[in-house]
Amino acid sequence: MGNLRLAAIAMTILVITAACGDSDSSSIDAGEVASALDDPEHDSFPPALIDVDLVISGGPPPDGIPPIDQPNYAAIEDIDFLTDTEPVVVLDINGDVRAFPLQIMTWHEIVNDTIGDVPVTISFCPLCTSAIAFERTINGEVNTFGTSGQLFNSSLVMYDRLTETLWTHFDGRAVIGALTGTELTKRPMQTVSWASFKESFPDGIVLTRDTGFGRNYGQNPYPGYDAVGERPFLFVGEIDGQLAAKERVLAVRGEETKVLQTSLLAEVSTVTFQLDGVDVVALHTAGTSSALDTPTLADGRDVGATGVFIAAVAGEAVDLTTNNDGTFTDSVSGSNFDIFGLAIDGPLVGSQLDRVEALDTFWFAIAAFTPDAEIIDVG
Repeated sequence: MGNLRLAAIAMTILVITAACGDSDSSSIDAGEVASALDDPEHDSFPPALIDVDLVISGGPPPDGIPPIDQPNYAAIEDIDFLTDTEPVVVLDINGDVRAFPLQIMTWHEIVNDTIGDVPVTISFCPLCTSAIAFERTINGEVNTFGTSGQLFNSSLVMYDRLTETLWTHFDGRAVIGALTGTELTKRPMQTVSWASFKESFPDGIVLTRDTGFGRNYGQNPYPGYDAVGERPFLFVGEIDGQLAAKERVLAVRGEETKVLQTSLLAEVSTVTFQLDGVDVVALHTAGTSSALDTPTLADGRDVGATGVFIAAVAGEAVDLTTNNDGTFTDSVSGSNFDIFGLAIDGPLVGSQLDRVEALDTFWFAIAAFTPDAEIIDVG
């Protein structure tokens, strides 16, 4: 069954590639800088941070899975293609809140935009079910990113369009090319249900299907991919055996990285622990569908949603416990918070817990990119 599923994924990638002939991406003028897309071992590059031989073609050419460079948005009331449990990625910068449906991101993987006056790239890798946002100003220049068509550790490899350096999506590092060693600044995001976004951010806006490309939005090109026992597609080398390769985990990232098993977090809903010497709280609420389960995203099994925050408001500790309605009560103040860390009533109403950069992903990916990550005891 595993070989058949991998063969199906390979065929899906070929279909996506063939469908991408309508891409309007123009050729990149990188000036005098050598391109890591063309020659990853060029003499002018700093030493690569990863083994060049382990960067593997996933099938499509550069931008064969086309990024969205001119995104179009609509108000919540104008969106009619999402069901309440469907997953959306939410980014909030300076109060500019936007949702990116995974039914669209799965087919494009990258959106280049400016949100809250900050140029950012929103990226999603279906093969490791990870969504990460990066600031895209590099050395004072605003850049854009594309899909290289290559994989490293079964994860998206991006390239920037000014120098055509290769970057790992999972940690935002330039690993091969002129900018090797540069690391992008991450912006915290959350993957939640469409219903949660609508309730918490009624004035937020949503990426629409008006992308300039024809795709089967709403359909999952990787059905069954998140089956726990399956080996990741085109993953090279040994897989850390502490957990199953495709065990869903929440990776909380600072100077150190700590990992919670999502299934165990779901049982208790809240866990407070220390990251870099600071108390943080991880939250889980039910009601968000998997984007990688069934052929139709809306029918995916419930994997829930998470959020991670500094466990304090204005320097005063909060102690959150779960409620039956998916909210969380602070036993100190009596205020209730939602999955976005926003106090929705009580003495702290309107207060926002500071977000911590965290990643919903598969165990194999965080173990490969961050081998010293610590699995913490959720119980």
